[in-house]
Amino acid sequence: MASITLENVTVDFTIYGHHSFRTALLSTAGGLIRRQGRKNDRITVRALDNLSMKISHGDRIGLIGHNGAGKSTLLRVLAGVYEPIGGRIITEGKVSSLLNSSPGMNFDDTGYENIMTCGLYLGMTKQEIIRKTPDIEEFTELGEYLTLPIRTYSAGMLTRLAFGIATSIEPDILLLDEGLGAGDARFIERANQRVNKLINRASILVLAAHADALIKSMCNRCILMDHGRVVRIGATEEVIDEYHRLTSERAAVQG
Repeated sequence: MASITLENVTVDFTIYGHHSFRTALLSTAGGLIRRQGRKNDRITVRALDNLSMKISHGDRIGLIGHNGAGKSTLLRVLAGVYEPIGGRIITEGKVSSLLNSSPGMNFDDTGYENIMTCGLYLGMTKQEIIRKTPDIEEFTELGEYLTLPIRTYSAGMLTRLAFGIATSIEPDILLLDEGLGAGDARFIERANQRVNKLINRASILVLAAHADALIKSMCNRCILMDHGRVVRIGATEEVIDEYHRLTSERAAVQG
């Protein structure tokens, strides 16, 4: 059965130079900042600090916390995008990540060519992609446009194609960011139905989100993160209540 085990996982980002420092702070704000080197010219941001946890078959995990708490970094570590400097991750099962809705797209290729390229990028075999292409065709409603370069598509058409490809995967472990776009209002209901079917096919879901309603509707457990550390792991309602309590206390102190 699918599972994820983290043992003392630590992730640092080392930054050199003013501009790199500013860019990194915008993307990792909230981590512990350390200055190193003879002239204190090397900045290290500790994005994840000694994380240990076990995620098992059937878990629907919501990652919550303030901006910069480490939610997106944890997703990217689980996806293999970032390499920990310490600790280890033991994963059983196929990991599929939807951290954006347009992975690997080439604007000079046709819709069909992008279905193949993006499908391979997401870890599918050529046989899987060929088998799933009719479903993607039906979902996108792009018809003959799939034979044209996607640089000729409107923004809405690109969204439908990217979303159709990204949600055609068959994951054991699904990593999902709430920032995944769904397009215009007419498209949202069909997109939500498709995501729900994708989630139901997965053995494990890990979702990073800010919206309480989304977390409550999809997750049976939550992980509350703060400055790269785990504050609490438990039932969804209890952890969300704890998050709002801590947020209120912090606001009162700052006020």
